[in-house]
Parts: sequence; C-alpha cells; structure tokens
Amino acid sequence: MTPDLSLSVQYGVAEPRLPRWRLRRWAERALAAAATDGLVEFSAAELSLRLVGAAEGRRLNRDFRERDYATNVLTFEYGVDPLGVARGDIVMCVPVLVREAREQRKPLLDHAAHLTLHGVLHSLGYDHIKARDARRMEALETATLARMGIADPYTER
Repeated sequence: MTPDLSLSVQYGVAEPRLPRWRLRRWAERALAAAATDGLVEFSAAELSLRLVGAAEGRRLNRDFRERDYATNVLTFEYGVDPLGVARGDIVMCVPVLVREAREQRKPLLDHAAHLTLHGVLHSLGYDHIKARDARRMEALETATLARMGIADPYTER
C-alpha cells in the first residue's frame, strides 16, 4: 500500500515537460518502493518539490552544503514525526537536469524521473555516503525505474 502523499510543487522556472501530475506520479512510486523496502517506517509524506534555475540552485547548494555550484537535486530531510509523517523539501535544478540528460544521452523525462525518485528517497532518510547504503539506495532506484520502463541510470551507455 502506498503511503499518503501531500505534495507541493513549486516552479521557480517554467518547465512544461514536468507538470505536477508527472512529478506526483514519480514521487508516489518512490514512496511505494520505500514502504516496501522497510528501511524507514512511515505512514505518510509531506513533501515539497521546487524546480529552480541555475542561480537559485547554486545559491542553495552554496548556502546549505558549502559547494559553490548548482547541483541536479538537493534534498532537505526533516525526519518522521511521532504520527509517522515523513517531511522533506526537494529542489531540482532544471538547467543541470537538462544538461546532464543531454551529456549522458538519456531522455530528459527518464533522468527527471530518476532524480525525483532519488530526491524523495533522500527525504525519507536514504543516503549514499557509505558504500552499503549507496548499494541499497541505488538498487531500490534501479528496480523502481525498471518497473517504469526506464533503464538503469547507474550503468554506462
């Protein structure tokens, strides 16, 4: 059973290929995968997903991660409250997303789906700092994307 999702989508930049309904579908897939995986116990999620340009992406990454460049996805995880609600903010930098998809020769929507899943999993507490945790997170992403008909993003093309 997929946990309940309250999703706020904000557009700091316009990107007509990423409408709310599509982003919501991808976020729901990530939640369902995480609920099945069982690493984090939660019954619902309240997430915001903001699409930004390069300047805002760079500022947020610099201010919160002390890295002076725009990154593809930046996630702020707030944990799971006593009622089982997971909360987080996800920021996707559209110019970086577009550039990476082109450089990696991936369809834009496939790359956007992957980064949405990746950000949602981070908002639930998944990370890839330790090799073991990275393998678990990547396996969950890869399996979820495969069910969506999207190739493994971690293999070289």
